[in-house]
Amino acid sequence: MDFNEILTELHAERARIDRAIAAIEGLNSAGRRSAGRPPRSTATRRKRGRMSVAARRKLSRLLKQRWAKGKMKPRANAKTSSKPLHMSQAARIAAAQRARWAKVRAQRQTKSV
Repeated sequence: MDFNEILTELHAERARIDRAIAAIEGLNSAGRRSAGRPPRSTATRRKRGRMSVAARRKLSRLLKQRWAKGKMKPRANAKTSSKPLHMSQAARIAAAQRARWAKVRAQRQTKSV
């Protein structure tokens, strides 16, 4: 027999023995553990809140009502108001200055006429 054939047979036999040992260790809970992640059953899982279908439907209906209520409110003087909803301080100062100059021009015109 050739040494290479003997080595391949020994490697095959070692692989079979390793598989048998792993199978027995898997059955035996007190067996040797492999390094790495713990088994799935012992890992701590993060529980997520589950919402029932009825609760989800109720919440959806309430949110739709809330949105509809907000959209149905009539805006007071929406067409007459030219003031933007959000103005920077510089924009407010500039608008106030334009209003003052408009008032000065109006007074000058009334005096000259």
